[in-house]
Amino acid sequence: MGLGSTDLNLLVALEALLEEGNVTRAGARLGMSQPTMSGALARLRRHYKDDLLVRVGREYELTPVARSMLPVVQDAVRRMERALGLGVPFHPPESRRVFTVAMSDYAITVLNEPLLRRIQELAPEVCLDLSPIPENMHESQREMLRFDFLVAPRGYGFRGDSEVVFRDRFVCVVDPRNERLRDGTLTIRDLEELPHAVPLMGGPATMTPADRMVEQLGMRRRVQVTAAGWLSVPFVVAGTDLVAIVPERLALRVAGAARVRVVEPPFGELGLVEALWWHPSRNLDDGHQWLLGVFRDVARTLGERAACAA
Repeated sequence: MGLGSTDLNLLVALEALLEEGNVTRAGARLGMSQPTMSGALARLRRHYKDDLLVRVGREYELTPVARSMLPVVQDAVRRMERALGLGVPFHPPESRRVFTVAMSDYAITVLNEPLLRRIQELAPEVCLDLSPIPENMHESQREMLRFDFLVAPRGYGFRGDSEVVFRDRFVCVVDPRNERLRDGTLTIRDLEELPHAVPLMGGPATMTPADRMVEQLGMRRRVQVTAAGWLSVPFVVAGTDLVAIVPERLALRVAGAARVRVVEPPFGELGLVEALWWHPSRNLDDGHQWLLGVFRDVARTLGERAACAA
């Protein structure tokens, strides 16, 4: 079958079906009714002699053939848009594009200032939509399509392309009047006997990088308070006998406002790596590549600051 006998609109429908994994969502994305999208899926099934989408419980899953086709289809659609001049050229000084980025409140405290300052310099009309990290982001690469970028720690099963954006280490925060402070220090025994405040991230069963570190150390920890996100933890600690293990960049940023003391940890230099993640299909998007370059500039700045502080 030649290209002339092929409806290229089906290629766009195929991309939406494979990325969304759902007929209704794919139709809504393209402004097509469900019967029309179902008809497109039927034609595609006949063409490929494969079901492409199969129902599993209440959801659909891609067949092995469909999974193997997805990156090829995405690349073909981007190239077709470029060839036909359908894509809107991205010109930073004039663009009013809204980029969506999922990240934790902790990552916002680290990245917000240098990131927004750099964007303001290069593209003053560009907007950022910052969202919490959804619980299901690690379940499939398709979830990554909901955002332009995700900022999240390495080692949690997130899928897609990634680059390190910054590194950090863990420190302790306590109220300055905590009776366990001796010469401004705490011991491992102190950490095991003091009550802890910990962040709740993505549900009760989700382990934070600090949880994993404590587990690796074999340290017993008595959790007395859980709080939503990293940012609230130092404020929960203030005025109590609680202790918390938090990333240093966050601790230094909020210690004054929270009225807590940042304490060198008794467990040494243990830290975490925050990475920038994105779906591979974004690589042909000029705007996405521009923002990736901005993130790289910010990452270099953060690395230089860390080196100066060392």
